[in-house]
Amino acid sequence: MTVPADTLHALRRGDLAGARVLRLPPGLAAVPPEVFGLADTLELLDIGGSTLGDLPHDLPRLRNLRVLFCSGGRFVRLPPVLGDCPALEQVGCRGAGVREVPAEALPPRLRWLTLTDNAIETLPAALGERPMLQKLMLSGNRLDALPDSLAGAPSLELLRVAANRFAAPPPWLGALPRLAWLACAGNPFEPHLPPARMPDVPWEDLEPGALLGEGASGRIHAARWRRPDAVREVAVKLFRGTMTSDGLPEREMAACLAAGAHPNLTGGLGRLVGHPEGADGLLMPLLPAGWRALAGPPSLASCSRDVYDPALRLTPEVALRLARAAAAGAAHLHARGLMHGDLYAHNLLWDGASGAAVLSDFGAACALAAGETGDAFRRVEVRAWGLLLGEILDRCDPVPAEMAALRALERACVQPDVGARPLMAEVVEALDRVGTPEAG
Repeated sequence: MTVPADTLHALRRGDLAGARVLRLPPGLAAVPPEVFGLADTLELLDIGGSTLGDLPHDLPRLRNLRVLFCSGGRFVRLPPVLGDCPALEQVGCRGAGVREVPAEALPPRLRWLTLTDNAIETLPAALGERPMLQKLMLSGNRLDALPDSLAGAPSLELLRVAANRFAAPPPWLGALPRLAWLACAGNPFEPHLPPARMPDVPWEDLEPGALLGEGASGRIHAARWRRPDAVREVAVKLFRGTMTSDGLPEREMAACLAAGAHPNLTGGLGRLVGHPEGADGLLMPLLPAGWRALAGPPSLASCSRDVYDPALRLTPEVALRLARAAAAGAAHLHARGLMHGDLYAHNLLWDGASGAAVLSDFGAACALAAGETGDAFRRVEVRAWGLLLGEILDRCDPVPAEMAALRALERACVQPDVGARPLMAEVVEALDRVGTPEAG
């Protein structure tokens, strides 16, 4: 495979004829004309990190282009030519200084739009006129409203509006029929989180170990926590301090600490202080070796749905235990006035055998308002759990007759009438009527 540094030379030599994916190196001042030699085949074009302030007027010649990444450029105005690209479904333009989103810049087949970390104050009504729009990522802008045309958006499932300027959520937001994953922390309407009753842990009390994982908001290391009475093996998440698609890392840390302890949550043990580079950090329980995510995150093709190992099969008992672990963790958050915001299989860590599991990653979590708005957002998250339940059951073969109640529960949780869905505490009660697995 051609490495990124050599891609431009290979393109100009004609070595990439027939390519479907093209990722050009950063620093481009113009789109190379040779790109249009791929007009019959190119489906994904990545020009991220360029110095471009606009795109070529003849970009629609790339008639099969479905995905365009142009993050980190200098697009004060989202290029209107995007709206003329006949096959374009996904546009990623984060951290590019975008201030204006003209209606004509929205492709008719738009499915996934990422405009994270820009300077956008308003969005056009045409956004709600894109019936295929499924994933909308707007965290880190200057928005105080969304177009009312989005009310009742038929396909919108994931919405990120964290770290904006909303004094109140749109009144129709909690009634979107398919919305399941919502991130809205860091807006003026978010209730204040009470101070967490967690200790400050000095950096010098830790012995950092191996890297366990890395995500958008930071890196997780194993560590030994030396306390006066004992030494404990823990995980330490060091935050990058930069905007993610879910929101601000400081909101993630606050939500994780406010969540408190629960057997089905990763939770927090303390806040790191005194890091030599000033990094914020969080101590968490160290999971047993071999625990892993139930699925991989969504792909470009799946958009808002996780990607599972095709070989994964679950017994009914394991399936029920996994489903209950996710529901119990979420119910605990809801009872504490929090919403997870990213209730997915890729954030459900399990032992790979018995179904013991914990819900992880609070990057999209937020505090819930009291009253009807808070309950509506809770029921939005119930849909996310219902979709997860369906995915788990799809991998459970054979399903005995008594498990049919779980399919009925799935239908109740994903129904388009948000107000008719059960609350998460009621979901846990329904699961306990089906069986009584261990808490996890």
